[in-house]
Amino acid sequence: MSARVNAAGQPIGPALPGWTPRPRPPRASMQGRLCRIVPLDPDRHAADLYAALSPDPARWTYLPAEPPASAAAYRDRLAGIAASTDPLHHAILDAAGDRALGLAAYLRIEPAHGVIEVGHIHFGPDLAGRAAGTEAMALMMARAFDELGYRRYEWKCDSLNAPSRAAALRYGFTHEGVFRHAVVTKGRSRDTAWFSVTDAEWPRLRQAFAAWLDPGNFDAAGRQRRSLPEFRGA
Repeated sequence: MSARVNAAGQPIGPALPGWTPRPRPPRASMQGRLCRIVPLDPDRHAADLYAALSPDPARWTYLPAEPPASAAAYRDRLAGIAASTDPLHHAILDAAGDRALGLAAYLRIEPAHGVIEVGHIHFGPDLAGRAAGTEAMALMMARAFDELGYRRYEWKCDSLNAPSRAAALRYGFTHEGVFRHAVVTKGRSRDTAWFSVTDAEWPRLRQAFAAWLDPGNFDAAGRQRRSLPEFRGA
């Protein structure tokens, strides 16, 4: 509860002296040790993404689109979204070989309020459950908070999408609730689960991501020594 009150004696939120609208995210790459995130380019990325994402229909259940009928259809689909600025789509590449492994986007970008969402996340098998996937999410969060100065970073998903809900909590998002009957997708009703991280929480999460991603946290077989939630709680 805010301790501030206005002239009418009503409680009001904390002041934000010097606040200005934040920049929109640029079309620029983000470099990590395990992955590189670049603006989506259908000519460069469509073939790799089709190979990584199209074979498994389970990876499409909670996405707004159905699996593509062909590689050509998927390339056309990517061409249709690549020019968008909101959502701003990115391909996630293997740092060693520049092979596209998955997709993620910034969306619902509100510079005036300092709010931005990460979504349209579609990881292939070489990203899902891998350290590179975690690094990709840390890089995108770091751009929003450290580079652009946003105050709130959101994650939303179908409330029935258990892997997405678990991923949000693992990354340090706070579950804020479920919006019932939020949207109609693929002819069915969807309740949407909302999660967020604020700028006040980010320094602790940044430190945990860095500690978890350190090569010393993994054994010779690539197994983690300590979990990401363990580092957050330390």
